[in-house]
Amino acid sequence: MPPAASRSSGPFVPAGTVRVFDTTLRDGEQAPGAGLTAAEKLEVARQLVRLKVDVIEAGFPAASPGDFDAVHRIARETRGVAVAALARCRDGDPQRAIEAIRVAERPHLHVFIATSDIHLKHKLRIDRDQALAEARKWVAFGRKMLGADAEIEFSAEDASRTDVDYLMRVYEAVVEAGATTINIPDTVGYAIPSEFGALVARAVDLLGRDATVSVHCHNDLGLATANTVAAVQAGARQVEVTINGLGERAGNASLEEVVMALRTRPTQFPDLVTGVQTEQITAASRLVSYLTGFAVQPNKAVVGGNAFAHESGIHQDGVIKNPLTYEIMTPQSVGLTGSQLTIGKLSGRRGLQGKLRELGHDVEGEALDAIYRQAIALADLKKEVTDADLLALVEQRASEVPASVSILGWSVTSSHGGNATGTVSLTVAGEERGVEATGNGPVNALYSAVDQALQPVLGWHPVLTEYEIKAVSAGEDAQGQVLVRCRRSSDEGPGALIVSGHGLSTNIIEASLEAYLVAANKLHGAEINGVSVAFISGRTVEDPS
Repeated sequence: MPPAASRSSGPFVPAGTVRVFDTTLRDGEQAPGAGLTAAEKLEVARQLVRLKVDVIEAGFPAASPGDFDAVHRIARETRGVAVAALARCRDGDPQRAIEAIRVAERPHLHVFIATSDIHLKHKLRIDRDQALAEARKWVAFGRKMLGADAEIEFSAEDASRTDVDYLMRVYEAVVEAGATTINIPDTVGYAIPSEFGALVARAVDLLGRDATVSVHCHNDLGLATANTVAAVQAGARQVEVTINGLGERAGNASLEEVVMALRTRPTQFPDLVTGVQTEQITAASRLVSYLTGFAVQPNKAVVGGNAFAHESGIHQDGVIKNPLTYEIMTPQSVGLTGSQLTIGKLSGRRGLQGKLRELGHDVEGEALDAIYRQAIALADLKKEVTDADLLALVEQRASEVPASVSILGWSVTSSHGGNATGTVSLTVAGEERGVEATGNGPVNALYSAVDQALQPVLGWHPVLTEYEIKAVSAGEDAQGQVLVRCRRSSDEGPGALIVSGHGLSTNIIEASLEAYLVAANKLHGAEINGVSVAFISGRTVEDPS
């Protein structure tokens, strides 16, 4: 396989550059239970801008009104980055995608159709010639509608299981029709690095002077990152990745792994760089983990809690003498400081702002004032406010939702044996409700009271599907962070909308109640906006990845 430096970069990627296409907000969100609100999507998009990815795939506009609105808002409000929208090669999809991204500084239309015989026969029920014609038709449509300067990308779904000669015919046809990027997805994580690199090399040899060759790898065999870096060595100049490797089934190639592999092993990728600001990686990882409710495993490469931890005495001795003995990258290179900040009552806003910037969050104005007030209030409740506490406050603010259900007050009594009585006073859609209920513990009693308050007004109440508690930091006075997942009682079956809610407090009962109300507000917001249960999940249409 020729070295990376000898390969063409394609017409839209500068020589020596690998373009980073982040699909956390599209493919990443398709992980079951990872759905984000429009406001949360925008918050992630802002962090991706700080991370300096090249392209943000903001969503699938034809999937639902909510997804269209989120993509359009990101296209309108983010600058310095291309904004992509996904569309099937099917009438209606490309039009909707173009409408959503037309306002972007750099619109990027991404159209796809399956090309493997198994997909053509059993899913699309068309033949190869029909698929090729549809691909050519909708690429040409996108070029006509967006103009000569726009980026038009074509993906051949299930490319790694497609007849190679036919696949090259499709790619040649779409480039002739106006595609500037051709994407080779390993949709079901079937490929291994040697064969995937050879497939990419063939596409680069065929089209490298006329189009950028991109790859999109899934992790079903644990090879997504390996396949992606093999593709870069073969000449691919766009990598499609997600924060934390989030995505359907076993996930996608991880942005942090791919980017740090390129940075850490420069001799394997001669004269190749990305534009990613790697010091923002940890902040991006934490934000996505928090908003989706998907915890990062401790031994996850680059961003896991143990990635820079050393327990063995031999390892500790080596790291103390020279960190390079057991660390191939520095914690600082991915946004870890290794230090702890203690905030007290006399701490100032400017100092807090500086520390948050060190931790990867540029906060100012009203948001800074709100976090400052929370930090000072927290300092009254516990001995010290750590970096982890501050990050938790920032993350909590990122997930705030409009509150049609709000708490006025609550109380609970509990006794030996688990018997408890909870009382809540709420406003529900402007109506004040006070309810008392019993349960087999304080949290259960309060949740039952909330359910009884909501049911008469909304016609449903949340149904808890998952409940998780973790301490933000060490010590008896640590803040408790609660994650819940809920659906509406009126929704049944596998297509039911499930949302997450977070709560944060030194009082774990209060954190639990707060999380439950956040989930209730998300469910009510989806109902108010008329977003269907099936569509908001983002999994009702074929996935190209």
